[in-house]
Amino acid sequence: MSTVQHINLNANSSDIKNLRIGDLVTISGSIHVTIGIPVHKHLIECIKENDLSICEEMKGGCFFHLSTYVEETSAGHKPLYINPSTSTRYNEWMPDIIDGFNLKMVGGKGGLDQRSVDQLTKNGCVYLSFLGGGSPFLSKGLKRVINSRWNNYISQFRLLTLEVDHFGPATVAIDSTGNSIYGNLISSAEGKLDSIMNELNIQRNKFIDQFNLS
Repeated sequence: MSTVQHINLNANSSDIKNLRIGDLVTISGSIHVTIGIPVHKHLIECIKENDLSICEEMKGGCFFHLSTYVEETSAGHKPLYINPSTSTRYNEWMPDIIDGFNLKMVGGKGGLDQRSVDQLTKNGCVYLSFLGGGSPFLSKGLKRVINSRWNNYISQFRLLTLEVDHFGPATVAIDSTGNSIYGNLISSAEGKLDSIMNELNIQRNKFIDQFNLS
């Protein structure tokens, strides 16, 4: 069984850069989350206008595709649950967001495309894969809402800054050298494609012969 590494986000980022695919991690510190496509577009606008002041705390930080429900009480915002969303929905914007905010960690589930992987490598950034349906485990690591931006959206679509403690576990699915679990899976599948197609063709011909369909 793999040892779970704990990453203190307030410490030296070299701990992040040295992570490799397959490593299991938990994290503590502040993270930034949203599943809102409009928020991704807002972030791109901030980068294009060279106005990062609205998201100053994101620089050099962590940005995850995590759906978070926040209860608004008289005492403030209280995070109740958190669950990963599919990152590939945001392929269009992630390379610029990774670069524009010099991110050190991104994540969600399902990985990112090659353009994003190239940008991860350039920035010394890693992609964390969170367990789909792992909300009961992940939610235990929620501490508080530090900030909430673009509050005209529902809480899951806002840009939330959260304090977490031993949040996870998550798997390093793309590391800072460009190694990718998803890329390995695709290569493996492509390597088996010819034999799969040959077997399907054999079974198809047997079916045709059996029922005299030729």
